[in-house]
Amino acid sequence: MERPAAPAVPQDPAETRLTITSPEQMRELGRHLAKLLRAGDLVMLSGELGAGKTTLTRGLGEGLGVRGAVTSPTFVIARVHPSLGDGPPLVHVDAYRLGGGLDEMEDLDLDVSLSDSVIVVEWGEGKVEELTEDRLQVVIHRAVGDTTDEVRHVTLAGLGERWAEAGLETLTA
Repeated sequence: MERPAAPAVPQDPAETRLTITSPEQMRELGRHLAKLLRAGDLVMLSGELGAGKTTLTRGLGEGLGVRGAVTSPTFVIARVHPSLGDGPPLVHVDAYRLGGGLDEMEDLDLDVSLSDSVIVVEWGEGKVEELTEDRLQVVIHRAVGDTTDEVRHVTLAGLGERWAEAGLETLTA
């Protein structure tokens, strides 16, 4: 008689920590991270105001080779940047002004866009996690109140099977 298989134990997220010392390094991190991204990826960015979320996304856009200047979509909520080549488009969302969960974001049709786009959501905690179990969470810490300090501590945590062997550790090399 065979023993029943043990239930799957969720794996700890693949986690990488980096220290960034300039906006250019943050953009460079985005360009390198873009090489690991593919259509269907959800990237959630969190951090204080001015931490570098949009700067990182600008680098992602450069690395993905998308059209248009990547700027903060705070007032329009979301911007779509089509690919200039054969890569996926970048959907850049700023959920800062949205109060509710996924229901409030349904008008953005992120669930429809997810399969063929890279979706980056700033301030998405508690709002977009239901889109997929596989997501990359990027937390950017900076000294609060010290506007002259350019040092950022970035933690990238890959959740789900997609990120188990995605190569986040290569970003530290």
